[in-house]
Amino acid sequence: MKTAYTNARIIDPATDHDAVGTLMVEGNLIEGYGADIDTSAATETIDCKGRILCPGFIDMRAHAVDAASALAGGITTIILQPDQTTIIDSDAVVERIRHRSVGSQIVSVYPMGAATQGMQGKQIAEIGQMQQSGAVAFTDCNQAVSDAQVMRRLLEYAGHFDALVVQYAENAELGAGTIAHEGEVATRLGLASTPSAAEAMQIDQDTRLADLTGARLHFALISSKEGVEAVRAAKARGSRVTCSTAPHYLHLNDNAVEGYRTFAKVRPPFRSEEDRLALIEAIADGTIDTLVSDHSPKSADVKRLPFAQAASGIVGFETLLALSLSQVHAGKVDLMTMLKALTINPARLLGLPTGTLAAGSFADFVIFDPGKPWRIETETLISGAKNTPFDTLPVQGQVWQTIADGVRVFERS
Repeated sequence: MKTAYTNARIIDPATDHDAVGTLMVEGNLIEGYGADIDTSAATETIDCKGRILCPGFIDMRAHAVDAASALAGGITTIILQPDQTTIIDSDAVVERIRHRSVGSQIVSVYPMGAATQGMQGKQIAEIGQMQQSGAVAFTDCNQAVSDAQVMRRLLEYAGHFDALVVQYAENAELGAGTIAHEGEVATRLGLASTPSAAEAMQIDQDTRLADLTGARLHFALISSKEGVEAVRAAKARGSRVTCSTAPHYLHLNDNAVEGYRTFAKVRPPFRSEEDRLALIEAIADGTIDTLVSDHSPKSADVKRLPFAQAASGIVGFETLLALSLSQVHAGKVDLMTMLKALTINPARLLGLPTGTLAAGSFADFVIFDPGKPWRIETETLISGAKNTPFDTLPVQGQVWQTIADGVRVFERS
């Protein structure tokens, strides 16, 4: 079976290709793309009507699989965090997750293994065995490996396998028990808060350890100007350091928690307007390498509580594209740069065979209309949980079709 996707604006961030043409798929593999593709052998032809066709998005940080919601957002690869009911800290758990993913034929799921046993920050987990079983990186998720000696041993051990260590950038002592950004809003609301310096302090320490060991280190969810500057300085001196942020940090600042709005409670917290603008600049200049959803579905029961007791987290699969594109529409970030952060950059970091439209690669791609206006409404989200601070927000950019492993797994009528 051959399918021709014609009249598409084909963008392959792996090669900076951006031109109108046709992409041909045979079975579950991409046969090729270009302006002069012969479509006479196609058994099916799909007219994309000028929409953008690019590799499926790779979400480097998700706390639940939620496959239908991911596919509606153009996400074909989910990197599952280890903070599950059964913590992902052994090769047996990794193998079970990979086995389920391979058998699903819907969305690819790769686990990140815990960096330390039980994510306790004391004993290094069996990185080599988990990597052999399919783990793509190692992290203690929403808490930093704060002990410098443990972190050094972790990086040394990971370096033997060229494994990627992902660190949550927050000094444990300054961040303990805090629920907001240290600033005027938190002071007025009486919320326990953490300064941006806590992020930069952890980055400074760990990048020095990365330099010492030669290991690869990635920082999840950079949220502040100070954090950006610390990463930028480390990259300038040649450290093997990369980082991510999430689109909601590009949209909201700490004013979002006014009125004790628990649906805007996230970790790390929304910070100042100066921090938000610094993050946008860092995406544009490549200091921030990848964009993630940090998809964390929570029920209303655990979100509609007093701010201190409410759970942190928001859903992000279905809003990932539109929220990311808002900076493109505003003229602050180049479209190719934004798509690289969602496709080829995470693929290269994690060693995945996706994120590209090259001939012979798996047919995982998304077709979307970048200018399509719509409104984020909680009742229309496919995700079972509806915890988003963006309810009723008008946005532009919507997925039309998602193709995974050559199969059309989502189509918006």
